[in-house]
Amino acid sequence: DLGGGLKAGFWIEGAMAPDTGGAGQTWQRRSTVSLMGGFGEIRLGRDYTPTFWNHTVFDPFGTNGVGSQTNLMTQQGQTTIGGTTSTTLVRADNTLGYFLPSIGGLYGQVQLALGEGAVGNEYMGGRIGYAAGPINVAVAYGETQDSIGTADLKTMNVGASFNMGFMALMGQFHEYKAGSYKQTNYLVGVTVPLGAGTLKASYGMTNVKPIDRDATQIAVGYVYDLSKRTAIYVHASQIDNDAGLRFVAGGGGKTNGVGGFKSTGYELGVRHSF
Repeated sequence: DLGGGLKAGFWIEGAMAPDTGGAGQTWQRRSTVSLMGGFGEIRLGRDYTPTFWNHTVFDPFGTNGVGSQTNLMTQQGQTTIGGTTSTTLVRADNTLGYFLPSIGGLYGQVQLALGEGAVGNEYMGGRIGYAAGPINVAVAYGETQDSIGTADLKTMNVGASFNMGFMALMGQFHEYKAGSYKQTNYLVGVTVPLGAGTLKASYGMTNVKPIDRDATQIAVGYVYDLSKRTAIYVHASQIDNDAGLRFVAGGGGKTNGVGGFKSTGYELGVRHSF
């Protein structure tokens, strides 16, 4: 608390590999400092890009795991889309961001990532949404400058959810363009509370042009709350690739340069919030 309604904040977040416990703590997830007040929030550092938020907010399975829609973002052996050098699909370095203050149900942000010579990290984008009662909807757009200068990645998406009490419906639409490459993603999902547990399911599809091939993912899961902070979960999913596509349900999976295979994933775990 800086007084006069101003606050300063920081967030530093790394990751660890579940099999070895290590991942090299370079704080490669979020690492930001902020100034907050009645005007909103100014945030600097490494952070989620505005165009990633709809992936995770409007997905019953969130950001990670065998059921996440993000499995249909990039193919096996790839970290970018459309052959670009973009590093901004999830996060970006050297960002300058602004978040709107609370204005009824309206929320939003804009962000600029300074390239500073880094390959595929020069990004600008924004997100605007409205959440009130059972409804939440948001749209985002962003562009990343490719280092080659011929295939900048343009990203547009929209997500929405509607909570009916006995179940919540979710949906997403994403479009990525880079030169002649175009990738379109869809998702519909549902969560159903069942006593102390929650049943989850989703169906996702991605279409890749100019080859005009599809990959689909079906995911189901169940989460049981042992307490307010601890839950056990089990998830399963299967991705079915057309020839030429190599999307996988998390992890390494089958190696096949031709593609056209099915990828199945399972996970069982305990989640605890500290």
